[in-house]
Amino acid sequence: MYATRSCHPNAKIFYRPIDAALRWCNLMAFEREILEAGRHCTTMLKIAFPQWPCLHANTEKILDGIQHGELAYGCFGVPVATGTPIDCNQITVRHTDLRFWMSRYYPDQRPAFLFEGSLKQQNTISIGAYLTLQCDRDALQLQLKNIETAYQQLLNELESIGLEKENIHHLLKTNSKVSDRSETAYLHIIGAMVSLFLDHSPSGKPHSVFRSQAAIVDALTAHHKNLSGISKRTLDEKFAAAKRSLSKR
Repeated sequence: MYATRSCHPNAKIFYRPIDAALRWCNLMAFEREILEAGRHCTTMLKIAFPQWPCLHANTEKILDGIQHGELAYGCFGVPVATGTPIDCNQITVRHTDLRFWMSRYYPDQRPAFLFEGSLKQQNTISIGAYLTLQCDRDALQLQLKNIETAYQQLLNELESIGLEKENIHHLLKTNSKVSDRSETAYLHIIGAMVSLFLDHSPSGKPHSVFRSQAAIVDALTAHHKNLSGISKRTLDEKFAAAKRSLSKR
């Protein structure tokens, strides 16, 4: 009749109002005395235990909830229709109904015998969900690492052909006009750089991680989008001009 409902040792499938009230007040250590005093009349609780005013008050709250149709009840654990007359000592409330009623009408109250199991469940993540989140995190970390590797390789190859980053930044910031000869030289350098990135070694191994001009443009705009001149439109125009410049040699 009193099979355990949750993980808490004081939880049961159903309770008499006095059973629930003494658990609500955390007075299980005095269960025998309380049940003996309130066996015939719950009003005696107020007289017998004036040091625990919550005991009588909580019992009355439960009985009031039953009387006004807020809390479903039964007789010795068997549910009955609301309004069915039952002797006070035979009234019982189910664990689940009591928890629902308390959550709705006394949301600030979370006695352990009703809510301990549900709180543990709320704070627990399933193994499947954890593994899924871990896989997503690992995939994102790998993607970030690949992007960082590609960016670093781009910077290294820029330096390897003598085009220093500081000079490029300075040229873009100052936006100074260069001579036709200097502009041709820059276009030759840019064209040679793009061609080098997209070329292969005699053995067929790619020189870089970039497989197209569009990939180079995407990498540059992703890492230097705040620099003047580093935009998809400008880069496409400069790369096209550089390609034409090389073809005129």
